[in-house]
Amino acid sequence: MWSLLVAGVLFSISCNSCQSIKSTMEEPYRRISPEFNADSAYAFVEKQVSFGPRVPGSEAHKACGDYLVAKMVEFGAAVTEQKADITHYDGKNLTIRNIIGSFYPEKEKRILLFAHWDTRPFADEELDYDRQRKPIDGADDGASGVGVLLEIARNVQLRPIEVGIDIIFFDLEDWGEPSFDNIQVGRNWWCLGSQYWSEQPHVENYKAYYGILLDMVGAANATFRKEGYSTNYAPMVLNKVWSIAAKLGYSNYFLQQEGGYITDDHLPVNQQDRAPSINIINLKADSHTGFASHWHTHNDDMRNIDRKSLKVTGQTVMEVIYTENP
Repeated sequence: MWSLLVAGVLFSISCNSCQSIKSTMEEPYRRISPEFNADSAYAFVEKQVSFGPRVPGSEAHKACGDYLVAKMVEFGAAVTEQKADITHYDGKNLTIRNIIGSFYPEKEKRILLFAHWDTRPFADEELDYDRQRKPIDGADDGASGVGVLLEIARNVQLRPIEVGIDIIFFDLEDWGEPSFDNIQVGRNWWCLGSQYWSEQPHVENYKAYYGILLDMVGAANATFRKEGYSTNYAPMVLNKVWSIAAKLGYSNYFLQQEGGYITDDHLPVNQQDRAPSINIINLKADSHTGFASHWHTHNDDMRNIDRKSLKVTGQTVMEVIYTENP
């Protein structure tokens, strides 16, 4: 009888222990968003690069802009083009062409996704004098963020979403004064397209729930550190995105490390209070520039575009927006 009682107690403890272990085991995260197609995003990047450097005022810039408008219309967005003429710090007359695609414009709660689509007219990180003065392909710096957003737009057309989505391709982000230029400029000549839109948005009194900027997200082994202005202006958004990336298994890309303060398109968007916005950007702790080695050089071409990095970025952003409640 004693042995049976002991056996019964042990069996009970054993079963309770199993139940306890079972209850504390976390179930694998189940993705809600559609599958992000990295091959499709890669093709969108490649198409942009095929036009040549998308320097504002060039034929390549015009052709690529027309292509982006056509794709957004094809994907069902209500498209607005915002144009403005400016005189740049070097005396050049330039036209800003911001391209805005809105999905579910009737929905009050809106998420803003954005990237710049122009390319730098200089390669000022090159050592050779002549090469410094030639425009770059901008496969990573420009086309990668746009390519990811085009693939997200394609998916939003196919799978309904609970919130409104605005995708903006900002122009004239990358024509800040080059390092070889000794002209003293009195203002910030970077991010001119986003500066203009933030002051004069396409919808009066525009305000999004939050915003996500994608910049240089296509290189192999990208490391997305927590950029400084993102932490200051939108810590809750930053934590939400990094948390979802971790659930998807992307913690080796979205690092729990602080990055520097980057003057980028999210800064005017934050300063003008259009949306608390973060910057997903490849930051390198072991680089003298803080960026990948191909930054602002002629090595920023399709050789540096990696499907895995596009996938990680795109799937994370899609999961963020598809888990948003109205």
